Amino acid sequence: MCLSIPGKLIEITEKLDDQFRIGKVSFDGVLKKVNLTLVPEAKLNDYVMVHVGAAISIVDEEEAKKTFDLLKQLGELDELSHTES
Repeated sequence: MCLSIPGKLIEITEKLDDQFRIGKVSFDGVLKKVNLTLVPEAKLNDYVMVHVGAAISIVDEEEAKKTFDLLKQLGELDELSHTES
């Protein structure tokens, strides 16, 4: 099953221009590099939905936390901390 997972954008690590950026996203303390090209309006501390290494939308904090907690309960996040960042 393919999922998008909510995380908090904590740093912009690379910026080629206003469109192409790479950021560091925290998933409950697990940090991953994420492509931000599809969400050029994303800013620090925004919550983004991430699918296969790319942020695909911005979500509000409450919804992000609810979704993340549900995924945790379902055991869908087991591999998150075992993949490379």
